[in-house]
Amino acid sequence: MKIHRCRHSNVNFMTYTEAKQYLTAHGQEHLLRFYDTLTVSQQQHLLEQISALRLERPQFQDRNALVQKRGKFAPLGALTQEEMQNKKAEYRKIGIQAIRNGKVGAVLLAGGQGSRLGFDHPKGMFNMGKTRDLYIFQCLIENLLRVTREAEAFVPLMIMTSVQNDAETRAFLKEHHYFGYSADNVHFFQQETEPAVDEAGKILMNAPDQIVLSPNGNGGWFSSMQRAGLLDLIGKIGMEWLNVFAVDNVLQQIADPVFLGATIDSGCASGGKVVSKATPDERVGVLCLEDGKPSIVEYYEMTEEMRTRRNADGTLAYRFGVILNYLFRVDSLMHTLGSDFPLHIAHKKIPHLSPDGTLIKPAQPNGYKFETLVLDMVHMQDSCLAFEVEREKEFAPVKNAEGVDSVQTARALLEQNGVIL
Repeated sequence: MKIHRCRHSNVNFMTYTEAKQYLTAHGQEHLLRFYDTLTVSQQQHLLEQISALRLERPQFQDRNALVQKRGKFAPLGALTQEEMQNKKAEYRKIGIQAIRNGKVGAVLLAGGQGSRLGFDHPKGMFNMGKTRDLYIFQCLIENLLRVTREAEAFVPLMIMTSVQNDAETRAFLKEHHYFGYSADNVHFFQQETEPAVDEAGKILMNAPDQIVLSPNGNGGWFSSMQRAGLLDLIGKIGMEWLNVFAVDNVLQQIADPVFLGATIDSGCASGGKVVSKATPDERVGVLCLEDGKPSIVEYYEMTEEMRTRRNADGTLAYRFGVILNYLFRVDSLMHTLGSDFPLHIAHKKIPHLSPDGTLIKPAQPNGYKFETLVLDMVHMQDSCLAFEVEREKEFAPVKNAEGVDSVQTARALLEQNGVIL
């Protein structure tokens, strides 16, 4: 049998006959419906996608089996701001030394678009400035530069893009000279994708040669790095810690030496920055224990008793909300690559081709997308240090055009922290 290899991956792709047999065995033969109308390059493009589907996985067999069964939750304490005051200098020294020794890398999750901001470009390109240009990417890189100047050593910055925004992100950062960061220390990789299915479990298409593929969620960053070959770079440099953070928090402190030093000193396999919840009903995930291991319970999963439970001193028992800024030990992360990563199901409106090739844009949810979440990666670690930070100094999410966690509230917090807009 002749083996063909994808142009951009290590996946071997099938011949038409092999693809037809494979799809028929899994009830997805409709993906070849338009094959005879395609050009040779379009046919190859479709066969490459089919070859990467892995239809043996649960989401294509029994969607109900994917529904996550949560364990028994318990509160998890944190290293509070008060508790760390006397050791900050010691933690900072440990963290700075780790950076100087090349033990730390930073991973920016930047695969999303700014659609909810009314901005049809990568979210990191959004301009937060009022009297000058100040892009989200710029805010984050300048925060990182403060650390690298103190350490007198660069932290390799690995930026996860998506198929949708990769080219534009690369071009934008290159045009702006990476906002003063070392180009040699910036590495890009694309987030992996998952196919979407209709209500009956049939994989959807949005062009005759194109399966509907969606980003596989923020939990897929490490496997996506492996696929891109970046784990070889990590091994070559000798990185021991990866700081993973989201693009949409303009006050995000990256490779924070105090956080890094405290996590190293604790002996934990991971660390998570947290803020004290503003109210019991604040819509944030909370770092906690689940069946004795670190985990995150989403706000909608919390019972009334969990939301309102208080400690003897009157503080909320489940009060440490996550801000998507984590430290992971590389050797512990390696174990997650061979694991069955939990998939989460999202019921969505998904544009798709009808059997006759007409593009349909549904008004109601018509199918399912599958994604992995970084919170599951936390639960796959043996231990996690909850590290409390000051909300007003490190948590300014830009999620909405108006209202809560909006451009307006983030701008106000930037100004409060002395940033000129």
